[in-house]
Amino acid sequence: MLYYCLRKGMKYDPMCKRYSEAMMPAPTVESWVDSLQARGRYTFLRAEAISGSGLSAEAVKKALQRLARRQRVAKVKSYFYVVVPLEYLHAGAPPPSWFIDDLMKVMERPYYVGLLSAAGIHGASHQQPQEFQVLTDRPVRPLEVGRGRIRFFVNKRGTDTAVQNVKTPTGAMRVSTPESTAVDLVRFAKAAGHLDNVATVLMDLAPLLDPKRLLQVVRASGDLPNAQRLGYVLERVRGRPQAKVLHEWLGRQSPHVVPLRPGRNTNGALEDRRWHVRVTEPIEIET
Repeated sequence: MLYYCLRKGMKYDPMCKRYSEAMMPAPTVESWVDSLQARGRYTFLRAEAISGSGLSAEAVKKALQRLARRQRVAKVKSYFYVVVPLEYLHAGAPPPSWFIDDLMKVMERPYYVGLLSAAGIHGASHQQPQEFQVLTDRPVRPLEVGRGRIRFFVNKRGTDTAVQNVKTPTGAMRVSTPESTAVDLVRFAKAAGHLDNVATVLMDLAPLLDPKRLLQVVRASGDLPNAQRLGYVLERVRGRPQAKVLHEWLGRQSPHVVPLRPGRNTNGALEDRRWHVRVTEPIEIET
């Protein structure tokens, strides 16, 4: 048959065409995944794997399970997968920065990378955060992807938060600006390792803060108590120029006295009259 088809020319003879198709290797999900990576793409939907490979939904499901066990792919959601390049085989998945933008688009949720993750991206973190921190408009359960963890926080005014696009190896992601990061760190102090750790991070972040943009972010948040706490902390971490603008603005807002550390008993605590905060214990900054 092969000799006959070579003489006839396979593409002109129906019998040879059928023979050629029969001799072609059957499509596999792995070869389809390989083709994605070859094109520089590292995320895909399970529905795409079904249509791209031409296999049944059940066959694709089992194939993806085998590939996940081999750490060739990582399942983020039941419908969303990440291709694992060889250099991240030990980690079980590439960093969340490689796929967070694609994931949030598929989930149809607004988002931005924030808190300690954003601070680290801006070069203002003493230690790498143990989780990738993302803010969105509604509760989302944490995700374990390989050895990494993505934790979500709710910011219903997130669409008003100042963000910037940061390039990644696979595209770009939305990250809070240094000013928005500073405001969020104080607001979500517990998630950022509490106020002492926030102060330590702000010590590195302060030189990056533009006073006018910081004031714009604070005004947009409408959160006077945390603006008072932010100003107090900034003055103690070499951020006086940035704190000065906040103080002038707060002076026109008639702020109430608030505890520096929310939830603490402030009985007998001294009031810092400049920022109208009750200080139960001093800020301790890690150097």
